[in-house]
Amino acid sequence: MKRIFSTLLIAGLALTQMQAQDYEEVWIYPDGNFPELNGHENDSPRTTSNWTAQPYMHIYRADKNKAAARTVVCLPGGGYSHLSLVNEGSSWAPYFNNLGINLVVLAYRMPYGHDQIPQNDVYDGIRYLKAHATELGIDPNKVGIMGFSAGGHLASTVATRAPKDVRPNFQILFYPVISMDTLVTHRGSHDHLIGRYAGQEMVDLYSNEKQIDAQTPPAIILLADDDRAVPSPNGVNYYLAMKKKGIPATLHVYPKGGHGFGFKDTFKYHDAMLKDLTDWLLGL
Repeated sequence: MKRIFSTLLIAGLALTQMQAQDYEEVWIYPDGNFPELNGHENDSPRTTSNWTAQPYMHIYRADKNKAAARTVVCLPGGGYSHLSLVNEGSSWAPYFNNLGINLVVLAYRMPYGHDQIPQNDVYDGIRYLKAHATELGIDPNKVGIMGFSAGGHLASTVATRAPKDVRPNFQILFYPVISMDTLVTHRGSHDHLIGRYAGQEMVDLYSNEKQIDAQTPPAIILLADDDRAVPSPNGVNYYLAMKKKGIPATLHVYPKGGHGFGFKDTFKYHDAMLKDLTDWLLGL
């Protein structure tokens, strides 16, 4: 895998948090040996605001003096048509690193009619992290998944369907798309992933509240009650399905905030949300 070292300055954070964030970039398929093609792998440039031609990871490593060796693999949202790489990606690096947690922002490819491409990109990204665990200073048994909106759907897909070697140890879901049922789903995510006229078998397969089993890891779900893009029953029903299976789950529904609040400090409950997430992480 191709590895590049770079630095990103996260803007808009409190002065005490502002810092130059060093990251390591890893291309998941640097030799172009994609397990499945979506027809856009040779597009240029490699990434724009709308799509990713070459899937990659940005690895933000915590200070090893306070690191807990825990790692969060972050999947930005974007309706399976683009990626919110800052608000739902790199902006989270200082928060996690300050907790001693490594953050990996994984830019996965869009499906373009191939529903398994996003999850396979994630599987192979996690395989790389586990294979290089000692080098990266991470514990391969403390790798969790985090996703926002459609990225939350992808994260819950990985959490419920991944092979044993890449099944995450915990999941963090922000205002996630969970169901593909057209009565509650986010229609854009549905259409881009499984197609506008998907049959019931595909709808059920990607309705992740139906895919929970004994191996599904604990979850925290965070969303706003007034979210009009992804209706709250997505996250709520996932929580209830986990409880029915006896799997630890925590749900936080904030009164207002709409969709896509991510790391925005304009979100009224930003500080409360960070405290809720921190308390949960520290209790793992």
